[in-house]
Amino acid sequence: MLQIPLPLDRDPTLFRLRFTSFAVITVCCPLLGFVSCVIISLLFHFKETTATHCGVSNYLPSISAAIGGETPQRYIWRFCIGLHSAPRFLLAVAYWNHYRVLSATPRYYQPLCHLNLLLSTLENLGLMILTYVSSNENYLVHKNAFVLFMCSALCHMYLTCKLWRLAKKHTVSSEELTSYLWKHRIFIFNLMTFISALCVFVRHNAYCEPGVYTVFAFLEYLVVLSNMAFHMTAYWDFGNKELVIGTPLEDKRF
Repeated sequence: MLQIPLPLDRDPTLFRLRFTSFAVITVCCPLLGFVSCVIISLLFHFKETTATHCGVSNYLPSISAAIGGETPQRYIWRFCIGLHSAPRFLLAVAYWNHYRVLSATPRYYQPLCHLNLLLSTLENLGLMILTYVSSNENYLVHKNAFVLFMCSALCHMYLTCKLWRLAKKHTVSSEELTSYLWKHRIFIFNLMTFISALCVFVRHNAYCEPGVYTVFAFLEYLVVLSNMAFHMTAYWDFGNKELVIGTPLEDKRF
């Protein structure tokens, strides 16, 4: 039987994207959505999004009010999170493989890599749930999703720094060192601002003082922005990597 040779693949690479560009695009989706929702809320829905349960003066919308209270903010935020969620899952798997192949002596290192993947996945799932179920639609689900998001995010940040210290040791590039230093700083900042936001929120509910909820909303913004900044450190971790859709070299027919 006559075999017809397959034509050579003239262009085996169908798509190529530097990981630095991938990181910037992934982080810019929620960043632009967040900024847009806050600005639109302040300009067009100020009274509705800054109202408090006890009627005291407030000058900034909480994140829940800005992203889920009114339209078109709700649609903008959901659209941006939808675009950004799939790359976040891909990034979680990339980090999982990145840390697994590194040499580390502790026996618990590999289980920690798996736990870090789980925490990153839960963080993304929590963000998606609190995005698509607003506090107005189902407060209990929205609140529990927020707790899931924050707990998994903080644990993921801490464990990422821990894995870096266990695996990288003393031989690191300048980019890797920069990434770790910023990860550590951002984690501390995120933790401190989150604790501060909780304290201010408790004070607001206890005393209903004018302007206190504004401070809480501002601290919320810092928590969210620092979370985005933490994930942006992938810019240094995978600076020499690319996303490629193409034919692997071993599968080419010559």
